[in-house]
Amino acid sequence: MRVPARLLPFPAALAASALLTGCFATTEATGTDAGERVRVAMMQPPRSGLSPLSDDAFKLSRWSTAETLVKLDADGDARPALATEWKQSGRSWTFTLREGVTFHDGMELTAEAVVRSLTRAAGASPKPRILDGVELTVEAVDAATVTVTTAEEDPLVPQRLSSPQLSILAAKAYRGKTVNPVGAGTGPFELTRVNGTSSAALDRYDDYWGGTAKAPGIDVTFVPDGTARAAALRSGEADIVEAVPVSQAALLDEDLITEVPMPRTNTLYLNTEKGAFQDPALRAAAREAIDAESIVKGVYEGRADVAEGLLGPALPWASGLREPVRRAKAGDPDGRTITIGTFTDRAELPEVAAALQQQLQKAGFRVKLEVREYANIESDALAGAFDAFILSRATVLDSGDPAAYLYSDFASDGSFNISQLADPAVDKALHKAGATPTGDARRQAVIDAEAAVLATDAAVPMLHERVIQGDAADVVGAAHDPRERELVTLDTHVK
Repeated sequence: MRVPARLLPFPAALAASALLTGCFATTEATGTDAGERVRVAMMQPPRSGLSPLSDDAFKLSRWSTAETLVKLDADGDARPALATEWKQSGRSWTFTLREGVTFHDGMELTAEAVVRSLTRAAGASPKPRILDGVELTVEAVDAATVTVTTAEEDPLVPQRLSSPQLSILAAKAYRGKTVNPVGAGTGPFELTRVNGTSSAALDRYDDYWGGTAKAPGIDVTFVPDGTARAAALRSGEADIVEAVPVSQAALLDEDLITEVPMPRTNTLYLNTEKGAFQDPALRAAAREAIDAESIVKGVYEGRADVAEGLLGPALPWASGLREPVRRAKAGDPDGRTITIGTFTDRAELPEVAAALQQQLQKAGFRVKLEVREYANIESDALAGAFDAFILSRATVLDSGDPAAYLYSDFASDGSFNISQLADPAVDKALHKAGATPTGDARRQAVIDAEAAVLATDAAVPMLHERVIQGDAADVVGAAHDPRERELVTLDTHVK
């Protein structure tokens, strides 16, 4: 049974209807199996023709059409996927491939295919993010075994190989200058058709190594407008809708939406090198002045989580490892003038800036705001042009490990050190976290590094964002993944 339509405010209904017209045409399955295809409305259209070497790789992953050697569990640890086991020897890791895997064109998964895919990714320009700064070579040991070697010993190699940008595709995908994933994956659904930036279709692949998908196929429509996506769920035109805007969530039946904690933190970075916040006491005054709960309620309508640290509930292990952090005592702002920068690309951030301006002025600061598009403000932020900067920042990169984020943002030589922080204790903790083998010991080292950063008040975490996903009442088994790697899985279907 489809979801009944609910009324929109009249202008919004007209706009949504215009945007939806013709968007969700039904596609017939190419197979003979009964059952309804899953209709998905996605936010961002492909940027690179669905090349797995771009961010489009995450779409392929969410549609369960392209797979990697390993996958990540909820704690970010590597688990078997196309590889069943692996072992490390110094700078080299040896992976044993799963037997009985075939690509969608019927060819078998072999070591040669893995070498081809990973070598193409390692030599791409630009490289996949997960290989930024990593020199990686791949060799076939035999038909079912490959060795991955890095220039320096790297405990994160398995986690890196979980990135959707390192998916393993059939030889046919690499025949041209670009990588074409159509009919070249190994997942339970075969990508059969791509209609530019408007739609895509996938059919069930009955020879999938992991079993038979419950849905006969997936029909994807790209709908950048958030109001239109929400209207598609409301009217029954879509079964699964990603990224429902906060402003639209209140118009939907609460039973149809799921709020998924994201590994993304909204943080106020304070310039520790010059200006008012060179003084630890004034950084402490800013921290104490911020009322994050009111920002969550007012700007995010309660659909976010007040931050306890830099790492949020999308990393479920973090809160249980934390200890109280000792910080400097707050000083008197005494009318000091500060300039806070942020950007317009994320709609909530200018509102967050306005709320912070009021809170900090109440505490005794004089606050100026500078708000631009991100492309026009990033270089100034990285150069330390502002006293403070509001940033919505992903706290795990493609490896699923937060150590890389902490290093880039807070190490003395970090590439994204907006706080201009240069603290020996922080550097020591960050280096230890990066060098610790994966598992419980590394997670504790990461939390210790987080504590070292928080002790400086170089960054004040305010809230952790959520993504709102809409699932029609008759959808079963849709994934709600904080890392946004899964959406339609083997078990997802429409009743």
